[in-house]
Amino acid sequence: MTRPITAGIDGSEESLAALAWAAREAVRRGLALRVVHAWRVQRHEALDAGPDTQAQWVRHQVTEAVRAVTERHPRLEVTTDVLEGDTVETLVAAAGAAEMLVLGTRGHGPVMGFLLGSVGQQVLVGAARPVVLVRAGDRPSDEVAGHEIVVGQHGDPQDSAAALRFAFETAAARGATVRAVRAWTLPPVFAYSPGSLKLLDEAGGLEPYEKKGLARALQPWRERFPDVPVVEHVEMGSAGQVLLSVAGTAQLMVVGRRAHRTAVGARLGSVAHGMLHLADCPVAVVPHT
Repeated sequence: MTRPITAGIDGSEESLAALAWAAREAVRRGLALRVVHAWRVQRHEALDAGPDTQAQWVRHQVTEAVRAVTERHPRLEVTTDVLEGDTVETLVAAAGAAEMLVLGTRGHGPVMGFLLGSVGQQVLVGAARPVVLVRAGDRPSDEVAGHEIVVGQHGDPQDSAAALRFAFETAAARGATVRAVRAWTLPPVFAYSPGSLKLLDEAGGLEPYEKKGLARALQPWRERFPDVPVVEHVEMGSAGQVLLSVAGTAQLMVVGRRAHRTAVGARLGSVAHGMLHLADCPVAVVPHT
């Protein structure tokens, strides 16, 4: 079954930028676009509108947003769903049936709800498919030739396989270059063991060891996507710092995520959290498989 690219909208400027991004990506990949608006009836004395009127407002907003997309991409197959219910549950379910879910970074308004904050975090940690976050102001001119798909890689090849696959697929659809980034830091003295010291000695030191680790992780994706140019970037520093240092020339930043469970619920890892708040380009958060 071919999955669509799904955009969750709420009427905000950010979500309309996300919708435009999702439409362009759907055209590149030859996929359908699904537009989802999740909402709940607002009951407040200051809001002089009943459920039917509110539903009419929402449907009108969705219609207008989709009209702009279909005028720009007349051959794009677009479906819409206006769904009343819990925002998180609705968007997580929509993500599960999508190639990716695309959201704006914030939302606002008395009827529309919101897409980041606690709701956005719950969607990110609950979604089984990649979620792309797009800021207001994102435009086609940001996707220029020479700008790269930047992806973070860490650990063994399987640890970043899902993120690397997403990055290579996106680059192939755009004719872009993948910049694969692996950051490393000096381990504390107690982390060394005879076995690890032997591996480091065989590799010629810490940095060559990290370079070999990145090359090993990239090998199957280079073979699968031979036409995608690749830049291997290994640098000493924290993963967040190194990724942000190259974010200025990124069309898209791709990071993996494994949700961390705490006493107060699930939360994103520090790298994904940092990219979402500090990177100016769209950020794709890809769950580990």
